Amino acid sequence: MKGPLFYSKILLFGEYGIIRDSKGLSIPYNFYNGALKKEENPSAEALASNASLKRYAVYLENLESEQPELVSFDIESLKSDIENGMYFDSSIPQGYGVGSSGALVAAIYDKYALHKITVLENLTREKLLQLKGIFSAMESFFHGKSSGLDPLNSYLSIPILINSKDNIEATGIPTQSFEGKGAVFLLDSGIVGETAPMVNIFMENLKDKGFRAMLKNQFVKYTDACVDNFLHGDMKSLFTNTKKLSKVVLNHFKPMIPEQFHGIWQHGIDSNDYYLKLCGSGGGGYILGFTENLEKAKASLKDYKLEVVYQF
Repeated sequence: MKGPLFYSKILLFGEYGIIRDSKGLSIPYNFYNGALKKEENPSAEALASNASLKRYAVYLENLESEQPELVSFDIESLKSDIENGMYFDSSIPQGYGVGSSGALVAAIYDKYALHKITVLENLTREKLLQLKGIFSAMESFFHGKSSGLDPLNSYLSIPILINSKDNIEATGIPTQSFEGKGAVFLLDSGIVGETAPMVNIFMENLKDKGFRAMLKNQFVKYTDACVDNFLHGDMKSLFTNTKKLSKVVLNHFKPMIPEQFHGIWQHGIDSNDYYLKLCGSGGGGYILGFTENLEKAKASLKDYKLEVVYQF
């Protein structure tokens, strides 16, 4: 048995900001994926995944009884498949900000949800919000609090534009140009990040009036501008605004940036070879980079592993 593939995702813009109603732009990233599977001689990873699915099934059963109007599952089939050794086989790194739990949630919803909203129907804003609500509740098992965007992206496998909490839409992004010099890339920090502690630091900071003002007047402002620039293919403005965003993050989100990256973060801003920003909640995992000249960025970051996500 092998289920359909669900891909990882990258939130290009909007990390933390979408908690405060900034815009956001999330795109599928096909380099990593996962699928539900069963096999004769399961590996240690498969057994660990199976054990985790057992706990997850209990959570989903409770969710269904607490919120029957939200979502219902074929729990019997789910439990029986788990008993028979089903696990989630995934190449998506965990704690890297590319949506490992999101793909799992999408796979479970796709296979076991009753009356599910499918990718093939006319996806109105209401349906997207309904799916986001379902996925938010389903993914909370993994993170404590989830926006539901990661599973939504993984399930639909299309770019999603977040205008605000209650206004999301499927969107198109400019076509990649593999001849282009500009690129979005991932930089591997080599550290696994934990989402919950980072979100807690952010929530604590929100109690500070100055931090809230900085978010609104700088962070959200530049994030919104970056989303608009990217969608309209205005790359010149995109780099101006990404540089501003990179500075704000370095100055105000230091705990979310692994210490050994503070220097290369600043170097990017000073040299204009590349600009770094958080990928997901930070604290480790991947760091997202934007460059107008990929060769220059590679030379500048020659000691690090770069993974190109998008070229223009």
